[in-house]
Amino acid sequence: MTSADQPFDTSVPAVVLKLTPNVRHHGGLGVIRSLGRSGITVYGVHETPRAPVASSRYLAGRFFWQPDTSSVADMTAGLTRIAERIGRPAVLLPTDDAGALYLAEHGDDLRPWFLFPAPPPGLPRRVAGKHSLYEMCRELGMPSPEVCLPDSPGAARQFADGVGYPLIAKLTTPWLSGGALPTTSVVHDADGLNDISRRCAESGIGLILQEFIPGGRDHDWFFHGYCDSESVCHPAFTGVKERSFPVGAGSTTYGRSVANENLRDWATAFLKRIHYCGIMDLDVRLDARNGQYHLLDFNPRLGAQFRIFRDTAGTDVALAAYLDLTGQAIPPGEQVNERRFMVENYDPRSGLAHWRRGDLSLRAWLSSVLAVDEFAWFAYDDLWPFGLICLRMTWKAVTWPVTGARQPAAALPAGAASIRYRSGRAKARTHPTTGARQRVRREVGERL
Repeated sequence: MTSADQPFDTSVPAVVLKLTPNVRHHGGLGVIRSLGRSGITVYGVHETPRAPVASSRYLAGRFFWQPDTSSVADMTAGLTRIAERIGRPAVLLPTDDAGALYLAEHGDDLRPWFLFPAPPPGLPRRVAGKHSLYEMCRELGMPSPEVCLPDSPGAARQFADGVGYPLIAKLTTPWLSGGALPTTSVVHDADGLNDISRRCAESGIGLILQEFIPGGRDHDWFFHGYCDSESVCHPAFTGVKERSFPVGAGSTTYGRSVANENLRDWATAFLKRIHYCGIMDLDVRLDARNGQYHLLDFNPRLGAQFRIFRDTAGTDVALAAYLDLTGQAIPPGEQVNERRFMVENYDPRSGLAHWRRGDLSLRAWLSSVLAVDEFAWFAYDDLWPFGLICLRMTWKAVTWPVTGARQPAAALPAGAASIRYRSGRAKARTHPTTGARQRVRREVGERL
C-alpha cells in the first residue's frame, strides 16, 4: 500500500457523502475501504441503518440522513451538524451527482469545516446534464452522440426515425429520480420508446434520447482520474467495460484496467481545457465506423467501479483526492494493468443477457469470475457488507412474486434535525498530529 512505501499523514478524517437513496450502491464502500485500510478515520452518510455499506468495519461513525436535496438550507444545516459532531475539519468526498452539484454550487459556507475541490460553480452541473454535455462537446469539437430532448412523443419518434434503433434513453436529471426509473436504458423499438416516454412523463422526470454508437468488443472504455486546482490530472486511469447492466448502455458490472495512452491524452486535454478539478468518471465509446472516441457520460464525482484502478504506488483516485486536499503530494506511479472488477449483484444478470445473445458461455463467465481482483462487495477483511447485500438480494428474489416490484427503503424523517449518529466498528483517531492540525487550520483559515 501507499502508506508503506510513501508514508503520509492520515490525521485528517474523511466523510463519504451519499445523498441519493439506493442501498445497493457500492461506490461508497470502495472509498471507505480504500481510506480505512490506509489508517484514515472514515465517516459515512447513509440513507438507512439497513444499508449494507453502513456495516463496513472501516467506518468510525455512521450518519443516517435522507435530506431534501432540493433545499439548500436543509443540506447546509445537515452537513454543518455532521461537521459539528466530528469536531474538526474533514475531507468530504461525494459519491453521487446530488452531492457533487450541491458542493460546487452551494458549498462555500461549509469551507470552514470541510475540505473539497472548488471547480467552476456551474461546471459540474453542465457536464452531468446529458444535453448540456452534448452542447459543450459541440462547442469544443469533441465527438459525442447525437441527442434529443423530446417535448412530445411525436418529437421522440421523429428523432428515432432519423437516427434509427436501438436508442439510448437517459434521464436528464438522474439525481432527482430517487431510483424510481432506470437512469439508462436501451430502446429497441417504437413500443419501448413509447413506454419509457410515458413513464418519464408520469414521474415528471425529463427524458433525453441519445444516438447509439456502434462498438464491439473492447470498444467501451472508461476514464477515472483526479484533477488538482490547476486542472492537472494525476492519477489518470483507463479501462475497458466488458459487461454492463443493462447490456450495451448501463453501468459497469465487469471491467478491467487497460492502459490506453491515446485515450488518456484525449481525456486529460479535455479536462484541462474546461478547467475541471476534482474526481471524475467518464464513459467513452470507440466508434467502430470511424475510429473516433465519443464521450457518452461525464460523472463529476467518484465512479462506482473506481477500485479497479490503482497505480504502482498503491494510489487510487479517492486516496489521491485525500492527499491533495490535505496538502500532501501524490506519489508518482504507473497504472497497474489487467486488474479486474466485478459487481456481484448485477453481473450475473448481465452475463445471462449475454448468454441469451449467444456471445458468452457459462464456462467463460465462470472463468471471468475467477480472474477478478476486486469485487464491489466481497472482501476477506470486511465481510459484513457482502453478507448483507446477499441477504437483501435473496429477500428480493423471494418476495418478487408477491410484491412484483422493488419496494423502497423505509424513509427516515426529513430535515437536518433528523440526522442520527451511530459509532462504527473502526476506532477513530481523536488526536491528530501537530503538523496536520496546523496545516488544516492554515488552509481553512485561508478560505474564510
